[in-house]
Amino acid sequence: MVASARRADRLRELETEAGNSGFSIRVQAADASKADEMKKLVDDTQSSVGTIDMLVYAAGTNIPGRALNVLNPETWDMMLDANLNGAYYATYAVLPAMRAAGGGLLLYISSISGLMADASGASYQAAKRGLVGLAHAARYEERQNGIRTCVVCPGLVDTDLVQRRPVKPTREVLDAALQPEDVAEMILAIASLPPRAVVPEIQILPTTL
Repeated sequence: MVASARRADRLRELETEAGNSGFSIRVQAADASKADEMKKLVDDTQSSVGTIDMLVYAAGTNIPGRALNVLNPETWDMMLDANLNGAYYATYAVLPAMRAAGGGLLLYISSISGLMADASGASYQAAKRGLVGLAHAARYEERQNGIRTCVVCPGLVDTDLVQRRPVKPTREVLDAALQPEDVAEMILAIASLPPRAVVPEIQILPTTL
């Protein structure tokens, strides 16, 4: 397994945490919004671990100034780079290897905001809806190559991202939110399916929110 993110310090923490739990992972810092860094990540991964069976794209961000009356072209571009363009760059980089191997699983973490309007902002919603479209288009075009896709659309998850909201959620709301482990369990379940089966899209929501 290879884990990648922009922040090397968080990757080192993850590597240590995994090691303490008896798992060995390789980490590599990379910026998903840079196509060349995604290609290098894929090339380095193939060199170190061999065949890439699965890609999980979970990169994303949001901004406090997300309403249309304060959003500007620069922040719009930044939001699409992180939340949508990066997913394409990673997909573009990994597809040749998956085609050559005769299969693979592309799993994208979108958001319930990609399916219905909410207060997450136009740029976030546009990017997450685009991610849903990318996942379905990739499955349609690549299914004869044995490549499966799944786009996961979670509701509120208690992560660092919620601290970027203009109005922070209350402790009561966060206590009712999904935890990252909930989404991870769903990913593991999807990844455990045999190659003959695919879940194109799935939602996971907090029970009471």
